[in-house]
Amino acid sequence: MDLLLILTYTALCIVIFKVFKIPLNKWSVPTAVLGGIILIGGLVFTMNYNHPFSERSRFYFVTTPIVPNVSGKVIDVPVEANQQLEAGDILFKIDPTPFQNSVDALNAQLMSAELDLKRAKELVKRNAGRKRDVDLASAAVDNLKAQLANAQYNLDETIVRAPSKGYVTQVSLRPGTRAVSLPLRPSMVFVQNERYYMTGWYRQNSTLRLTVGSEAEVAFDSIPGTVFTGKVAKVMLVLAEGQIQASGNLISANQSKYPGRVPVIIDITDERFGEYASQIPGGAFAQTAIYTEHFHHVAIMRKILLRMASWMNYLFPFH
Repeated sequence: MDLLLILTYTALCIVIFKVFKIPLNKWSVPTAVLGGIILIGGLVFTMNYNHPFSERSRFYFVTTPIVPNVSGKVIDVPVEANQQLEAGDILFKIDPTPFQNSVDALNAQLMSAELDLKRAKELVKRNAGRKRDVDLASAAVDNLKAQLANAQYNLDETIVRAPSKGYVTQVSLRPGTRAVSLPLRPSMVFVQNERYYMTGWYRQNSTLRLTVGSEAEVAFDSIPGTVFTGKVAKVMLVLAEGQIQASGNLISANQSKYPGRVPVIIDITDERFGEYASQIPGGAFAQTAIYTEHFHHVAIMRKILLRMASWMNYLFPFH
């Protein structure tokens, strides 16, 4: 964006020199250059601090890795990619045979244990048995019931269902694949049916000007020539670069090499956005600007530059 400002000033100087026929000499050219340095430098400093701009902004969305609670061979994948699902809809099925066998075996053992318990109780009533035998038989029944409940749970989990409203994208799971209950190897990625979060990454120099409620604008690379209005919804209180976790390694200065940027969530309030919302994919890239109450008369220059950058997306659609 600073380049746009320099190019605009250069074009303006060329027009002035041509229209007013100002000669190019050792006085006029240095004056124009010095004037540009002072003017552009002042504008850039004022805008960058009071009306910060981020060339790194993105539409983020929440996904859930689908990891089955049991391991086994996949026998059916009825879901299709990007198919809208309700909570509880079937994503895929795992061969239930070994789990059904466990349930059947425990059911048989439970029936036998319940018969033993019944006999033990009858013997006690006739004074021909011990109360301890009843207690042991009762404990055996309770233990088998708990094992049966776990086995039934595992059997039910051979049918993997959607955790909420949403859809699965890039379905590569096929029957015959072995699905494992390891979080390091999800079988699918489920996209939650939630709103996307427009997040701009701002330099720390403007931290004091990043306030909730400030006016903001968003220019998507995928929608050239259009700028949407919005509001700052939230300024995140932590940066990923400062994160530490318990481990066997000490923190070193090399880990603080990069300062990191402040993530700011922006709510797009522009009514026109509804026409484009379905066309903008999650993860779409954008440029954003925040306008504060400080030096508000300079904000017009930031708005002009943002719109120029948006129109340039027609010429340079790839970054």
